[in-house]
Amino acid sequence: MATLSMADGPLVLLGFVLLMLGGEFVVQGAVTIAGRIRVPPLLVGFTIVAVGTSLPELAVVLEAVNEGTHEIAVGGVLGSNVANVMLVLGTASMLGAASDPGQGIRRDATAVAAATAILLAAVLIGEIAWQFGVLMLLGLAAYYSYSYRASKAEGTDVEDSDTWLPDYILLAVPVTAFGGYLIWTGAEMLVEGATGLAGSYGISESVIGLSVVALGTSLPELAVTLVAGLRGQGGVAVGNVLGSNVINIMGILGVAATYSGGLIIAPEFAARDIWVVVLTSGFIVAMLLDERHIGKRVGAAMVGGYLAYMAMLYL
Repeated sequence: MATLSMADGPLVLLGFVLLMLGGEFVVQGAVTIAGRIRVPPLLVGFTIVAVGTSLPELAVVLEAVNEGTHEIAVGGVLGSNVANVMLVLGTASMLGAASDPGQGIRRDATAVAAATAILLAAVLIGEIAWQFGVLMLLGLAAYYSYSYRASKAEGTDVEDSDTWLPDYILLAVPVTAFGGYLIWTGAEMLVEGATGLAGSYGISESVIGLSVVALGTSLPELAVTLVAGLRGQGGVAVGNVLGSNVINIMGILGVAATYSGGLIIAPEFAARDIWVVVLTSGFIVAMLLDERHIGKRVGAAMVGGYLAYMAMLYL
């Protein structure tokens, strides 16, 4: 057992590193390609950057489904949504980056509320049928279409995303492809290592998914949000968290259910963890809909709450 655990720890860490590097390469390469083919910056923000930071979640969930560990797949999404709200947004708030959410936030907050309600129903039912998975993907596409048209009508736009890649499409294409390779390789390592850790230390796969896997796949969102916050782009910081949570539920679980022919959800998630997701997401949604600022004290309380939740999982 000791030998197994010693091998699994480095696998998890290496998986984290590859997921981070792969996500960075994909986003930067895709942004460069979009710029060359004159895709509007707003569309880049809504699709390429948002989906790019969610690719690690998708890779890990599909790999977990292939391995038959649905608990890691579902736990990763539930835990990632909690981490996005409590840890990522809480940290951004502590830096003062969430005090001015900007336009369109009420629309995104409403979408998070609707997606969380769908997730609650699925967890209580105990399964996401493949047909419902298809409907979730169609709903996500409709949300993106509506958000894009509404933002254009409001006259809002985003600045061109910074990229360290030269403005050269023949370089951007292989960089993007290499990033995708790193993401999938990292996902395989993370799932293999996380599963081994669960077996070595007698920890349930659901807890590993809610903590280790969720934290690892939330690192890209944390990086993007902190960079946006330090640049004073509060709307990007808050919007990235909200958009990621919608994608995790409607997109990641939708793809997983469609791909696997139906996603089984363990009953233990209905007893505790889905209510943590509902409570944390509902708290932020209520504050944003009420147009209340998320200040530094609230952010510190959110990060403290996340650490307490992690402690509860293991104790």
